[in-house]
Amino acid sequence: MSYERRGGYYNQGRGRRYREDDYDRRREQHETPDDKLKSEIIKFGEVDPNEELPRLEIRIRDHIPRNIPLLSEAFRISVTEQPFKIPYYATLLRLLHNPSDNPTPDEVPLGRLILEDFWKGFQGYVDKLAWREARLCIQFFAHLTVAKLISAESMLALLQSFTAVLDEFGVSNGRAKRAALCAGEGLLIAGPVLKDFSPISSNEIINAIQAYNDTMASQKWLVAPLSTVHSDAIAHENTIELLDMLVTTLRKLNESDFSEIENCFPRPYTVYPPYDPSVLQPYALPSVLVPPEAIEMDALSPGGEETQVKKDEWPEYFPRLFPSDVSPDFDNPVGYVIRTSILDIVDIFEVNRKECARFLLEYPKWNLPGTFKPKPGSTVNVEPAAGKDWQLESTVIETVLGAYLILPESAKKSIYYIGLITEICKLSPSTVGPAVGKSIRRLYSSLADGLDVEAARRFAEWFAVHMSNFGFQWVWKEWVPDLELTVQHPKRAFMRRAIEFEIRLAYHERIYKTLPEPMQAPDAYTIAENGPTPAFEYEDPSNPHHDAAQAVLNLFRGRAKAEDVVSHLDTLRESLESSDEPNVDSRVRSIAVQSLLHIGSRSFSHLLNAIERYLPLLRNLSGGGATSTTGIVGSAEARSDILGAAAAFWSYNRQMVAIVFDKLMQYQIVDPTDVVSWTFLNGTGLGQLTEAGPMNLSAFEWDLLRGAIDKANGRVVSARRKVVALRKEEDDNRAKANAGTGVDTNMEVDLETKPGADNPHLQVALKAYSMLTKEQRLVLSKTLEGFLNCLAPAPTAPHPNLHARTVITEATWENRANWGRDEWNAWETWGWYKQFCREYAPYLRTYVNTLEAVSFGRFAGVEDAAGDMLKKVWNVATGQE
Repeated sequence: MSYERRGGYYNQGRGRRYREDDYDRRREQHETPDDKLKSEIIKFGEVDPNEELPRLEIRIRDHIPRNIPLLSEAFRISVTEQPFKIPYYATLLRLLHNPSDNPTPDEVPLGRLILEDFWKGFQGYVDKLAWREARLCIQFFAHLTVAKLISAESMLALLQSFTAVLDEFGVSNGRAKRAALCAGEGLLIAGPVLKDFSPISSNEIINAIQAYNDTMASQKWLVAPLSTVHSDAIAHENTIELLDMLVTTLRKLNESDFSEIENCFPRPYTVYPPYDPSVLQPYALPSVLVPPEAIEMDALSPGGEETQVKKDEWPEYFPRLFPSDVSPDFDNPVGYVIRTSILDIVDIFEVNRKECARFLLEYPKWNLPGTFKPKPGSTVNVEPAAGKDWQLESTVIETVLGAYLILPESAKKSIYYIGLITEICKLSPSTVGPAVGKSIRRLYSSLADGLDVEAARRFAEWFAVHMSNFGFQWVWKEWVPDLELTVQHPKRAFMRRAIEFEIRLAYHERIYKTLPEPMQAPDAYTIAENGPTPAFEYEDPSNPHHDAAQAVLNLFRGRAKAEDVVSHLDTLRESLESSDEPNVDSRVRSIAVQSLLHIGSRSFSHLLNAIERYLPLLRNLSGGGATSTTGIVGSAEARSDILGAAAAFWSYNRQMVAIVFDKLMQYQIVDPTDVVSWTFLNGTGLGQLTEAGPMNLSAFEWDLLRGAIDKANGRVVSARRKVVALRKEEDDNRAKANAGTGVDTNMEVDLETKPGADNPHLQVALKAYSMLTKEQRLVLSKTLEGFLNCLAPAPTAPHPNLHARTVITEATWENRANWGRDEWNAWETWGWYKQFCREYAPYLRTYVNTLEAVSFGRFAGVEDAAGDMLKKVWNVATGQE
């Protein structure tokens, strides 16, 4: 092809591309004038809100034709997605209430029209129980009440409609908490006006919130991030629960007649004189009724007894990491406003963590001058406000970490909070970096002061991921003196977990080199000398079963059929029996499973391919599908051997143990109950760097238990959905058939005829659902029984690993500096028991009577301190206390 030809072809292609671009450009939706105005309202204040206010007012007034629904929608979006701008949007609406240049006698102010339409959107939020949007709209109304645009009487009635929710019979924690926040934060903002209107109204609202909050004392104890196990007292003063913080703030403001609210946030609308009531009456908010919670019935039985399992919503505790001169105190009204505003930003901008990081670092712009220290190098001279002058970065990091560490689980995925902190660091590394470092040191120091084990696990996860984003640079030598502590001490356990997570994110050699020499030593029990490689038991030629394992390996490498491998294993079994080998069946399973995992150890895809190819073999080993008369007899022991062989093979890589167990459950080689039983009896200390010790649960064992429980719960949910879908399909088909034949669907039918009795697919689905429900109950029962055997074992322990009980009392807790292996083991196991009860509380409540009868019967009528505490945790989690 000639040069000219090539050039012509390229130009032709480029011409086509231009024509396509022109076509796409013609298809683009050009912004209409309405769209541009809406965008201006939403983006208002990006430079200087005070300077932009009069310009935006004129822009809205001059817009023709007037589009009230568009304007109110722009205000709703702005208020519910940019809550830090709410005072300025209230000011903008105040300006829009001013009469036009040539007013008519019956003219309705533009601001009033927008407000009336805004209310319709708020009513929609309430009807849909969109709590966050409703709460932020109430904040907007509260500011407008202070600006005299909304009547105090109607605002008070609105808040009282939300406090009425707290008196509902059987109100859920989540519903009551959200309703209390709506009423409390509305009072916090509009308090000066509402107290002038009705001096007792503020006390009534505060007392209503306090009365409900008092009923949550036991639940608060169970989810406090810093606590003990011997009493229901919160062990540390540097934590506070969200409603406690709200009530404390409201009481402090109420005592000063809400005079301190002037220092909490800007109120630019107060510079304008109030309207003469004879000229403009304040808007009276219509009455509102908060709708009840929707109860979803599964209709899995004619009576509809089965309901969807809803996640419990517990009290929200936040830890304090910095002193009062660095971040605001919990009992400071300004501190409540700042923390909740930051939490709203974090919640709203989950979809874009980069934008969230930017808004968080720009947050001082929307506060009163002097609230935060100016940025380094800033030319703006602002006098520090009395009692303020806090560090923005420390306040933000403390609040984000508080949301991340909420128990039993955070509102968002853990990776969101971790990624958000990373983005904040990238935007301002010189100021955010020191705040992150101080937070790490503060959390580390609290590990031995009662920091919950689940919070400690998340702390280790965040630490490792954060280090991976910044070159794994940390001053490990600061923690070298802690190597003198007992191996099971929480600080040493944190080091091991954090380093293990780091290795997963990089590789062993790199992490090994970042540690100081004392931590590299084998007797430091901090990092293994070798990486997380497989531990093939039969790889050493000196092993007596090396040749047998190599023969099996060769079959796998040659992709032999599963039947041929089974036949070979039968021959191997006979050979071992003739040589008087003890535990022949276990040995054969070990050789087969470890050889198969060795084939799949090259990558995750190799593992899946190996398991899927030899599923018949694995089922034969577990007793689920023997193809020969001499096949290995299946039993719970067989499945335990399979799990043990997999765990031994990956003993240096505990993450792979969890992955393999999950795949074995997924392909139904083993049941979740098998994993639970194996974990309690065999999992302790697997792959750990510590010396062998008594039975206890670490984060690794908890991961295995949680994986098994989630698998059982997930299967029930899936089966339930299938039954509901089949029943709906059957009902639709029956309705169509009746409509086609003209049968009266209201006529009486034979009550003995069960719906779906002639539908084989539905019958199969119902049978599967029933079986999986039993499995779910058994998994929960075995887990509960396992914890009870660990923490309060019977005099005749069912397994030698179960140690003599170590009961933590108030006296021993105060002496924890001298604790040894058994005390710290017991402490961690207690922590995971609490996490089990609170995380799976909705499921435990479903079977509460059955589980209690089976597990807690032996404590009836017996004085047992450990048994009493076990029952107390159980009662709180299941709603009996």
